[in-house]
Amino acid sequence: KVTIDATYKEAGAEPTTSPAPTTEPQATEKPSDGDGKDGDWWFKDVPETTWYYSPIKDAYYGDRMSGMSDDYFEPETDITRGMFAYAIYRREGLPATDAQNKFEDVKADTYYETAIAWATENGIVAGYDDSHYGPDDQITREQMAAILYRYAQFKNYDVSVGEDTNILDFTDASDISEYAIPAIQWAVGEQIITGFDDMTMRPLHNATRAQMAVILNSIADMF
Repeated sequence: KVTIDATYKEAGAEPTTSPAPTTEPQATEKPSDGDGKDGDWWFKDVPETTWYYSPIKDAYYGDRMSGMSDDYFEPETDITRGMFAYAIYRREGLPATDAQNKFEDVKADTYYETAIAWATENGIVAGYDDSHYGPDDQITREQMAAILYRYAQFKNYDVSVGEDTNILDFTDASDISEYAIPAIQWAVGEQIITGFDDMTMRPLHNATRAQMAVILNSIADMF
């Protein structure tokens, strides 16, 4: 069974290749739950005519994701590394932890501080190096796959399907960083992450909040 050392560094996509967003919505506080709307669907930027209406609605009412404000979900906003760590931590029920943040760029009292400390301690996330996590850097598809892969292992989920999954049919398979290959094999084998119609995986492209909703829904009944 293929495993990844939990101490690996996410060097496949350095911060310079995935710059931080020019705007950082809710970057210093927990995203809003949009309370006080009497249970009606109210996100103005998620109309029923979009492909992501159903997955976002499922993710919201499944308590897997929140809005970025009372009225906006921001489906096309790129996910940051801090956002994704928080999503995993929230999925675990925001467990109490004594884990201490070790990254210089993860500031105290940010909504993701405890999430990153907990996920690092449990081998679910890793930094670019021992001092830098890049919480406001946009997360790449391969980084997201790697975090999901280690999260599945943390949950004692059998990840062996990846051993028999061929990803060489993707025309850009050579772009996948070595550390992320087992993770992408597993994610593709489980149909958690899929390629695009042009037979590309786009491992170094960023992922959006709408795409994260689809992924969180996909793993909801898995582990």
